[in-house]
Amino acid sequence: MAILLLLLPLLVSAVYGDEKAFIGVNIGTDLSDMPSPTQVVALLKAQNVWHVRLYDADRAMLLALANTGIQVTISVPNEQLLGIGQSNATAANWVARNVIAHVPATNITAIAVGSEVLTVLPNAAPVLVSALKLIHSALVASNLDSQIKVSTPHSSSIILDSFPPSQAFFNRSWDPVMVPLLKFLQSTGSYLMLNVYPYYDYMQSNDVIPLDYALFRPLPPNKEAVDANTLLHYTNVFDAIVDAAYFSMSYLNITNVPIVVTESGWPSKGDSSEPDATVDNANTYNSNLIKHVINNTGTPKHPGIAVTTYIYELYNEDLRPSPLSEKNWGLFDANGTPVYILHLTAAGTVFANDTTNQTFCVAKDGADPKMLQAALDWACGPGKVDCSPLLQGQPCYEPDNVVSHSTYAFNAYFQQMGKSTGTCDFKGVATISTTDPSHGSCIFPGSFGKNGTITNGTSLAPSSNDTSLGCPTQYFYRSCSFTTSMIIGAFLMTAVFL
Repeated sequence: MAILLLLLPLLVSAVYGDEKAFIGVNIGTDLSDMPSPTQVVALLKAQNVWHVRLYDADRAMLLALANTGIQVTISVPNEQLLGIGQSNATAANWVARNVIAHVPATNITAIAVGSEVLTVLPNAAPVLVSALKLIHSALVASNLDSQIKVSTPHSSSIILDSFPPSQAFFNRSWDPVMVPLLKFLQSTGSYLMLNVYPYYDYMQSNDVIPLDYALFRPLPPNKEAVDANTLLHYTNVFDAIVDAAYFSMSYLNITNVPIVVTESGWPSKGDSSEPDATVDNANTYNSNLIKHVINNTGTPKHPGIAVTTYIYELYNEDLRPSPLSEKNWGLFDANGTPVYILHLTAAGTVFANDTTNQTFCVAKDGADPKMLQAALDWACGPGKVDCSPLLQGQPCYEPDNVVSHSTYAFNAYFQQMGKSTGTCDFKGVATISTTDPSHGSCIFPGSFGKNGTITNGTSLAPSSNDTSLGCPTQYFYRSCSFTTSMIIGAFLMTAVFL
């Protein structure tokens, strides 16, 4: 059952060189009902997510991220890799179109060139390093190379004999690519991008890897994995894989390239062959992973040096191919409903959006009813609030008065906009309240309700061409002729209410 989360202030104090470690999130788009870019950004802001990775360089998404302060990693899709790796002009055009056109308004901080190319698209491997260099050269030409790092994400399967970590090495057949790639990362001050999935290591181990070891659960000392060569103790799969990558680099005489984990997570649902893809395990893994990073734990090889990590992923992607787990890595469903609560403190409580920090937007006492009605019309019209719960016979129809209906609409807009400053004013007839206005079966957006389940505050609003709205009267307290005339005025006062 879907319950609440999430997420967190993501910057932490751990440092690798001059870089602060953080938790970010990947944004996949294989959804049949993908939220609009503005809705995605509203969700990110509401959950205090300040670092994202895109699997492309979608223009609409980059425009929506402009002036938000959110740091963005964009990607060169694998299908574009061959063209960019073989043509300086193609690489320069890609940078001009997808980077220069958006900075500095959009805070692009990295470019991921391809994804798991060595294991997914080996035919393109010969041009991979060339593609990185040509993209970097285009950044240098625009004086953006110090601001934007260039790298490429790898599957952890390129590491052979990953335990003990001290004996790990990259697949030797890829030395002609890995050696120049690592030298490029070293010379440009970039980092090795690595996708780390303890779920798959656990599933493929035939019960050799304990579930607790994969999920970061505490282990007794006699159950910890010990590297006999270094005597380092490993309490989780994640650290062992990251250190295996560090040792693999050192085997190639590269010792000063940091690692950024570009993907890691755990599925919340699977088919009959995936019994450990559960909400509880996904909650446990991601919660413990986040704490592991933000607590500056580091790895046994590099204690105290946290590894920047991007959670895979923001949304469940229902269009992903089988197995069922492929569709269920997300923290949210497509409509913005959290899949589960992330437990991010030792006490197991929610890190953000808990009951001690709930705020709502309500109608002011004594507000002019005509002004309330005008604001109500605007919220349910141009404001794109879903006011269907106010229909006769629906949970929030009663009490049937303008104060109650406008309070519902005001709060829905406020939550929809991520409680942003200025979104609870409505020309002076609305105010912030810490008292939950929910009543009976009418549960307001942002409320935990009777069963502790939060009502999504960033759910999809009806589109501007949604014909289901019909005459505004169906939602409102006043007659159709009154609301129709008022909604015309509301359109004219859009800027005022915003």
